[in-house]
Amino acid sequence: MNTIWADRDGVYDSLAEPGGTEAWLRAVATRVDLTAGDGPADLLAEDTEHLARPLARLRDALRVLAAEVTGDPRPTASPTAEFDAAVATVNEAAGAVPRWSVLAWVAGASPTRLTRSGGPTAAAVISAIAEEAIAVFAHGDRLRLRACLAPGCVRYFVKDHPRREWCSPACGNRVRAARHYQRHRHSPV
Repeated sequence: MNTIWADRDGVYDSLAEPGGTEAWLRAVATRVDLTAGDGPADLLAEDTEHLARPLARLRDALRVLAAEVTGDPRPTASPTAEFDAAVATVNEAAGAVPRWSVLAWVAGASPTRLTRSGGPTAAAVISAIAEEAIAVFAHGDRLRLRACLAPGCVRYFVKDHPRREWCSPACGNRVRAARHYQRHRHSPV
């Protein structure tokens, strides 16, 4: 969901940049339990740019669901009216590529579980991410999801510490600076 980000100059979409989809897929391919063809290296051989639109659709659907779960008050949050369409988009992405588990076990080594795919690696990665999103939203993990309410931020994060309030230290610094400015702006001279 955080392929959309903001800074002082505006809001950006990493997937819309040239090569952005391929760079993102390379970054996440090693984090999903997936083997198809040559695995993440197989992304080199695929035309990943045609996946930018379906990946952006999945990302936007996940942002709609995150806005619903977090009660996101920001004007950049997706409208609740799109909720049913977002659920359908996530379900469609999860079932787009057949995947199955296999046991990999070499004598003398520890067994591991691999996930094989019946489709292109890049599409399988998108499907695996949709599957992971379903697991997050369907279980108690969704209750730890938060919208970063720092000025100008459009990101979501998982609250993994009781005192965490922002997606990054930079957002925390912006909030503290804004509070300091408000306190000292109104003080008598």
